[in-house]
Amino acid sequence: MTFVPQPPEPPDPPGWSAGDLAALGRALDGFVAGDARRMARLGAAALDELAEPFDLWQLKFALRAFDMRVANLALGAGAVRFRDLDDDARDRYLLGWGTSRLPQRRTTFQALRRLATFLAYADPGAGPEPNPRWASMGYRPHWQSPTTEPSPVRPLEVDRSARASGTRLELEADIVIVGSGAGGGVVAARSAAAGRSVLVVEAGSAWPEAQMPTDELTGFKRMFLSRGLSSNADLSVAIVAGATLGGGMTVNWTTSIDAPPAIRDQWARDHGLEGFDGPEADADFARIRAELRVGTAQSIAVKDRLLIEGCQALGYEAAPNERNAAGCDDCGGCTFGCRVGTKRAGIRGHLGIAAGHGARFLVDAPVDRVVFEDGRAVGVEGRLLELDVDGMPNDVGRSFRVHARQVVLSAGALRTPVLLLASGRAHPWTGHGLRLHPVPALAGVMDERVDMWAGPLQSARSLHFLEPGPAADAYPGPAYGSFVIESAPPHPGLAGSAFPWAGRADSAAFMATLGKVAPLVSLVADQGSGRVSLSRTGRARIDYRISPADARTAQRALVEMARISRASGATSIVAVGTPAIWFGRDGRTDERVFRAYLRQLADGSFAPNRMGLFSAHQMGSARAGADPSGSATDPWGRVRADTNGGLVPGLYVGDGSLFPTATAVNPQMTIMALAERVARTVIAEA
Repeated sequence: MTFVPQPPEPPDPPGWSAGDLAALGRALDGFVAGDARRMARLGAAALDELAEPFDLWQLKFALRAFDMRVANLALGAGAVRFRDLDDDARDRYLLGWGTSRLPQRRTTFQALRRLATFLAYADPGAGPEPNPRWASMGYRPHWQSPTTEPSPVRPLEVDRSARASGTRLELEADIVIVGSGAGGGVVAARSAAAGRSVLVVEAGSAWPEAQMPTDELTGFKRMFLSRGLSSNADLSVAIVAGATLGGGMTVNWTTSIDAPPAIRDQWARDHGLEGFDGPEADADFARIRAELRVGTAQSIAVKDRLLIEGCQALGYEAAPNERNAAGCDDCGGCTFGCRVGTKRAGIRGHLGIAAGHGARFLVDAPVDRVVFEDGRAVGVEGRLLELDVDGMPNDVGRSFRVHARQVVLSAGALRTPVLLLASGRAHPWTGHGLRLHPVPALAGVMDERVDMWAGPLQSARSLHFLEPGPAADAYPGPAYGSFVIESAPPHPGLAGSAFPWAGRADSAAFMATLGKVAPLVSLVADQGSGRVSLSRTGRARIDYRISPADARTAQRALVEMARISRASGATSIVAVGTPAIWFGRDGRTDERVFRAYLRQLADGSFAPNRMGLFSAHQMGSARAGADPSGSATDPWGRVRADTNGGLVPGLYVGDGSLFPTATAVNPQMTIMALAERVARTVIAEA
């Protein structure tokens, strides 16, 4: 990889006083030592984008309280000021917030910790040399040579200026599809192939493959919702979601697993999704697999080999993963889009197919609402984003309207319900039923180099616990629901924001070993659910608490991942949380100590911001079903108007929002299979 430094100095963010910016810099520096001024500017820009105004005001107030003797005395920290404390005292002060009995203090701690550690390790640096923290961990990212093939998708070129004749941009299509991810791509491809005029409207940007980012900071800024720093309302679940042309498929880890037979049967039997358990869906999955060239990786990365070896030692099922990038065996840059053009994501997959049949694409164009006439959906309205000198969009552009006979919402489970709510045509269950596949995480430190970020991103998985099971007999472990175990391939910024923090020196020492760390994650098929609603500023507010049953499944998942990690050769193991739960760090690794460790994991608390939870899969917030009293859409994706079964003519949902339940497996194949059903419905009703 050719190192490309960032601009020498980020600009001062508007709305931040010098005092608030300095306070933010001191707090971030308290977590990771470094350039506090640069970190504060980068952090303030990120907070401005992702935080609600009231939440941002609260955070600024908390930062001021750090240096108020009276406030700290009232909070039990003594009559001190954070700025006056030495390093050890700062560690104790921050950890006091992280382990507080007050959820609000834990939330503030997590907000600052994640921001500080992500920026510290994701920032490539502004000088002639890359981030000096990378050298200690042996991080040497290398991408293969970028593709020279032209992109099959060429977005429309339009005048974005708010001054453009003082007029709204008017466009027409038979079908307008809002969102370009896994579901939207399939609906676009099938509708365009059927001869319909199709316009795909995407809120994110389109980046030519050869120009896709080569560093984390730029990648998350350009291609992820809220720069990859999204979360639920209390920050107890860190959430990542794609926000670029191709959606999550452009940036995900390529794992391609069909919906399990038990899920297909359940959805057909209990939720009325006729045919999803039979030959019609079989054909849909087969067609998708062929189009995306799904296959196993040509090579197995070290982290994945360790997963397979650990499972084999315990007699657990494990196998190479099937992926929609079967021809790739190196690089490791899929999280920032495939510069090589190997990944059969949206651009090289269904969006490309749609483009070949004449579909058009409007990017940097967030939709504000669906337009109705006489109760029927007849288009969408939104605003075009102008691009700044760095090619990044800003919210000052021209308004637009698309006139269409049919509207398909494929903006993802976090944004599709918000659009329905903002448009005033929401079924009472719109936004409810949100599943997140809450992910507990654990990592083993190995004697050998692992380089978690290298090679095929997820080339192995274990489906041993895909079906619910009983409590363990021979070792601690509660009964469990469904979960899947996979490796995790983060680069240093994402890893830094995920791994535990127990003090500045302690964290730096652990991050220096990152090249020998093998992370494991478990996708919990959550039985409980949350809700997406409209925030005061029109954004998605995510309210989600892991249910007691799902917490027990997560505890069992931690126990099993620890056993796999030890069986694969880990010399020490850490379960992610605040505080973290360690095994072997003190040199004691005998069986008695390990069993006590498993008991700790089996009893680990999943109260907000205790054990760590993550989500890369959002589902179910406009769920499909035959029962109109509890399903926002019908079994074919038509949007319901009420609980009596009335439909909103011309309006459909075609994304992961449709899931009646969670699946445990990575959802992209299931999203596309559901989108096939929606596409047939849209075409038939055109």
